[in-house]
Amino acid sequence: MIHANAATDQPTGYDELYHIHYGRVLRLCRLLLCDAAEAEDVAQEVFLKLLQACRTDTRAVAWGPWLTRVTLNACRDRRRSGWWKWWRDPRVKAQNDDIPVIERLTQGPTPEEEALSREVRERIWLAFRGLPPRQQEVFVLRYLEGWAIDAIAAALELSTGSVKQHLFRAVHRLRRTIGGES
Repeated sequence: MIHANAATDQPTGYDELYHIHYGRVLRLCRLLLCDAAEAEDVAQEVFLKLLQACRTDTRAVAWGPWLTRVTLNACRDRRRSGWWKWWRDPRVKAQNDDIPVIERLTQGPTPEEEALSREVRERIWLAFRGLPPRQQEVFVLRYLEGWAIDAIAAALELSTGSVKQHLFRAVHRLRRTIGGES
């Protein structure tokens, strides 16, 4: 098994990486797939790929960004598959959609989070789900993961201008849908 990288002191062993990143990867999957069971399956696929990479890759790897890229690609692949389109058909799933409970990486809720009512959270969630997949990805990486524009552009293989445009459109559409200023 691979041990910590001496130059960066980053964990590189599979068990340690799993414990550090599993919650974040699962949260990304739940946001992008909107289905808890599918998110769990995709997260497991991602960590299977991590196990294979840990066994075969001998070079130093920044595992956090690597896991995010693999997670985004796995979610995209799942959304593109034929059965997924049938499964996510709004006419079939409308009555079974629940707002997922997504844990934040910080400890405890902020006062703003406590103040949000169920109705407001539902409106936000429905507005987010109404965004195109690319806008969802960019929005999640920027505002929930806290990534820089350049890092998002590199991870998604987009120009920084394209990332900024997707962010602008996502925020504008969310504000309009939720009822805030545009």
